[in-house]
Amino acid sequence: MDPETTLRGLRAAVATSPENAPLLRHLAETLAAYGRHAEAEVEWKALLKLTPNDADARIQLARVYRVQGKNSAAHVVLDDLVAGGNPRARVERARLLLAEGEVESAVRDYKKAIAEDATVADPALADQLGIADADEYDDGDDDREVVDGRMRHGEGSAGAGPQPIRSDVKFVHVGGMTKLKEEIRKKIVLPMQRPDLYKAYGKKSGGGILMYGPPGCGKTFLARATAGEVDARFLAIGIHDVLDMWVGNSERNLHGIFESARAHKPCVLFFDEVDALGSNRADMKHHGARNTVNQFLAELDGMNGDNEGVLVLAATNAPWQVDSAFRRPGRFDRVIFVPPPDEEARAEVLRLVMAGKPQKDVDFAAVAKKTDRCSGADLRAIVDRAVEEKLDAAVRTGTIEPLTTKDLLAAAKAQKPTTAEWFASAKNYVLYANESGIYDELKTWLKL
Repeated sequence: MDPETTLRGLRAAVATSPENAPLLRHLAETLAAYGRHAEAEVEWKALLKLTPNDADARIQLARVYRVQGKNSAAHVVLDDLVAGGNPRARVERARLLLAEGEVESAVRDYKKAIAEDATVADPALADQLGIADADEYDDGDDDREVVDGRMRHGEGSAGAGPQPIRSDVKFVHVGGMTKLKEEIRKKIVLPMQRPDLYKAYGKKSGGGILMYGPPGCGKTFLARATAGEVDARFLAIGIHDVLDMWVGNSERNLHGIFESARAHKPCVLFFDEVDALGSNRADMKHHGARNTVNQFLAELDGMNGDNEGVLVLAATNAPWQVDSAFRRPGRFDRVIFVPPPDEEARAEVLRLVMAGKPQKDVDFAAVAKKTDRCSGADLRAIVDRAVEEKLDAAVRTGTIEPLTTKDLLAAAKAQKPTTAEWFASAKNYVLYANESGIYDELKTWLKL
């Protein structure tokens, strides 16, 4: 049974029996399992109104707060439970502290929880904290410092970085992008699926692809789908995971991120807004920023570790700001333009976004014709706009009406493509800064 069908059934059951605590718990757990944490938050709160002293529900609420980045709210929930002597809450607070980079505090919380109740041990969390050995579960002070998310003796004070996860998204979930998916399939998927053939020709699995294009066109989603396609771990990195105000910590963070990917092979390592991490060094005045770029290049070259099985994808809206050294063979040797979806792809994206919503005889092809140059994000905004109109009508009439082609066309008329400004800027680079041919795909797309 697909997730939407399952959730519709559970919601209908809860609507019939709104004070059924076990049913509410089941709905909240199911939502969280599907990654719908904001909706799970609502249901955990509803359950806590019925059973305010349910410690497990409060811990689960704190967990969905943490996943959504609502760290302050999570602390409020957990601190009260920890003060009451709940070891499971202390373990969850250790996870929260680890996510915030407070690894030493996380270690202390975890050790204390284990000392209070050995059954709450979490080997995966202990491994991330670097205290997996049983003889390290003590309450003594630890003068070690944190490197790469583990406790290590010696230098460094950079905090723990994000951890690789399993991706449940595959290419089938990505609307359109046929050429791009085929390029990634050749570069990444096939070497992972048929390593014997590639090894015969001296080709290793791994390497890098730099994707560029207007915002909202699915670069991040495609990276997740790549990880799912090869059943690899997925590690998404934002600039906040790397850049640090203290000298040397940005480089240390980068090394820790690559080490984490190497430790979880096969792994798709995805850098979003890579132009902020790999800017042109000629334009930099700050020595520390140049060191960060040099460290990034060294990690891509595998100078500090074996990158075989580490698949590096990066996305940028401003490829002209990325240092040209990143495009050297062996680094990001494939630079691919990710355009807004074409007409066929737009219809598919709309079909995917509309899945599970009440609808009647929607002509997705007709809507796609009226949404030229709309990004995937624009298409989602069109559906959201149409849904909001239907919701307003439903509130007034008390009747749920399905979405129609007319509703989507009306919403499309009101939603202008957000890619126009990007193309206006990109056109100048195509015309006046394309000596290397890096923007040839974009030039063809613009018909220049």
